[in-house]
Amino acid sequence: MQRALALAERAAGAGEVPVGAVLLRDGELIGEGCNQPIGRHDPTAHAEIVALRAAGTRLGAYRLPGTQLYVTLEPCPMCVGALIHARVDTVIYGATDPKTGACGGAMRLHDDPLHNHRLSAQGGLMAEPCAALLRDFFRVRRER
Repeated sequence: MQRALALAERAAGAGEVPVGAVLLRDGELIGEGCNQPIGRHDPTAHAEIVALRAAGTRLGAYRLPGTQLYVTLEPCPMCVGALIHARVDTVIYGATDPKTGACGGAMRLHDDPLHNHRLSAQGGLMAEPCAALLRDFFRVRRER
């Protein structure tokens, strides 16, 4: 999660919402990313999606079973959908998102019985530093 937090800080420095994500398989980093929708002019360039794309390219695969994603903010519905399609096993997130979080914050898409894959989700890892980075980012943005 420390690496994901460092990536979130990089995103904040670029004017992006500070979210970072790392994807591991057997303890090995196989993909990472930070929010880049503004810079890439791409609404799908969330940290989780960037990390999935990097891992898929590295491994030459679109399915990523046996992987764990660490992300600083609870994933949104789009990202949970991508994680399910990629067959990620587990998502571990820092800060809960009560407005759009799809792993229990606002809704529970990760373990919906209608999906053919269930994504295990655990929240709260380094929650305070992850949430503080987001709070500080939006406070500064509002002051401008």
